Amino acid sequence: MIDVPLSASLFHGGAELETVDGGVRLHRLPLPYRSREADSQLRLMESQPSGVRLAFGTRATTLELELRATRVAYKGLARERGAVDVTINGDIHGSHPLRYGNVLEIDMQTGGTASLAGEIDRVSVEQLAPGDKHVEIWLPHNEQVDVVALRADAPVHPLRDERPVWVHHGSSISHGSNAATPLQIWPAVAARGAGMNLRNLGFGGSAVVDPFMARVIRDAPADAISVKLGINVVNLDAMRARSFVPAVHGFLDTIREGHPRTPLALVSPIFCGIHEETPGPGSFDVDELRAGRVRFVATGDPTRTREGALTLEVIRDLLAQVVRDRPGDPHLHFISGLDLYGPEDAEGFPLPDGLHPDTATHELIARRFVGVAFGPGGSLRPAGSP
Repeated sequence: MIDVPLSASLFHGGAELETVDGGVRLHRLPLPYRSREADSQLRLMESQPSGVRLAFGTRATTLELELRATRVAYKGLARERGAVDVTINGDIHGSHPLRYGNVLEIDMQTGGTASLAGEIDRVSVEQLAPGDKHVEIWLPHNEQVDVVALRADAPVHPLRDERPVWVHHGSSISHGSNAATPLQIWPAVAARGAGMNLRNLGFGGSAVVDPFMARVIRDAPADAISVKLGINVVNLDAMRARSFVPAVHGFLDTIREGHPRTPLALVSPIFCGIHEETPGPGSFDVDELRAGRVRFVATGDPTRTREGALTLEVIRDLLAQVVRDRPGDPHLHFISGLDLYGPEDAEGFPLPDGLHPDTATHELIARRFVGVAFGPGGSLRPAGSP
């Protein structure tokens, strides 16, 4: 087996590689922002490589990937592990759940944390057909990952991805919460369905109209951009209507500094019953935690909307108005999250924890997003697309 150098040219969909003991760590945000402006939550989320994959050409019939993952676990609560997905020439070849790795365990009752060291995971991809092939190894979307080694029984060479680049920013739903594997998060499903090269800037709990996030998008190569805002602003009770609207305008202004004519969609939140008419903050349901389950509730006062407190219903109206108030930007579009997942969908595809979609619902959201964004006449369809 040949040890393959872990060069940046092998990794697609991220920002930087950091050299760490024994390997490289994937980052989705550039160093200046993650060290200066990101809080501890965002620093944890950006090192979970949602949408990041190794992509290369090879004639190898056997591949081996070693990685050390660090997962967040809540004491007393079961959580699904991350996985590595593999495609060969665009077709899904297999999924490999992680078994080992480090654990950052959080005690929900005391707020204390404990770090538990674990072993390296080894993913073997064997009995591949001989001949040239395009391999993509999608890394776990929901665990921090250090890639320790990549080995193959034939030389490996980087490949240039010629597909149009789609940059997407959003919350934990875009990050992939509750999806089973990295290829089943809705942005990955949509990108594959639309033939796009995904850069996923979905960060759990962190889509709060940060100015630096707009600068990241401004400076990123992009043929299509989508910005999905709202749910984190509500469940963090982070803003009032007075501050939210100019913040969104400023966010869009910054993106337009680098992408003046790139198709850009402002996407409102999908349906979430707990926050439709009730402001944040959101919280864990204490009774459900005692029973060993995770469920979220809204704890705000609905009457505070008169004072500018935000609900999902209010935010959808505000975002639609933001787009209407920018008539000089013909490449800016509004997509309602209710067209991706609405109240009628909650009957057949309920959100398991009251906040995040399951794998089947990620698929539903992706299919509908492809239709409205990348299909014939779609708002994000890059110029010149067939």
